[in-house]
Amino acid sequence: MSDYVIRSGDRAAFLAGLRELVTFLTANPAVAVPRHASVVVLVDAFDSAARLDGVEFVAAPLGVPAEDIGRGYVAARRDFGPISYGVVGIPPEERQ
Repeated sequence: MSDYVIRSGDRAAFLAGLRELVTFLTANPAVAVPRHASVVVLVDAFDSAARLDGVEFVAAPLGVPAEDIGRGYVAARRDFGPISYGVVGIPPEERQ
């Protein structure tokens, strides 16, 4: 068992929601879209090594490195045009 928890959801429901959003925005050109958008997977772990392990686990299939972004956070991100898909390791004092 790992020392981290990935806050992940229902993959099929997530993908269906993205498709529904694309269909809606395509059919409704008057709806404004953001300049940039982000989707983030969160990783909980009590120690920095486990946070890094969790972030690296999610980042590996994205082909991007994990980075220490300070104050106990570790992150990785891949951009798809103006949309980013990322992962962030949350330090224990910041978890909710």
